[in-house]
Amino acid sequence: EVQLQASGGGLVQAGGSLRLSCAASGIDFGRKTMAWFRQAPGKEREFLAAIRWNRDVTLYSDSVKGRFTISRENWKNTLYLQMNNLNPEDTAVYYCARGSQYSSQQYDYNFWGQGTLVTVSS
Repeated sequence: EVQLQASGGGLVQAGGSLRLSCAASGIDFGRKTMAWFRQAPGKEREFLAAIRWNRDVTLYSDSVKGRFTISRENWKNTLYLQMNNLNPEDTAVYYCARGSQYSSQQYDYNFWGQGTLVTVSS
């Protein structure tokens, strides 16, 4: 059974930082592109960052480039998202996902975690 378990969300003040984790099981984690998306209330789900299996190639959306860092530890089957300088517009449910190819498009991601809520107060 494929499972992606996101964690690390919570309440943080503007300007603060959080580190999200996504523990994977039941998938060939070390050979797959992984990504983070988020969905804010009343908005569509948005791509944030992707990382190829070899960890050396990453892709970011303009909205988070320079503030967020995606990384992975293949030996632990775990994906991370370090989020710095958070602002209230970053409030959303954050999802990790496994991709069939290196992409920013949701349709290229076929397994999704349950999401973890990040709330940024002003």
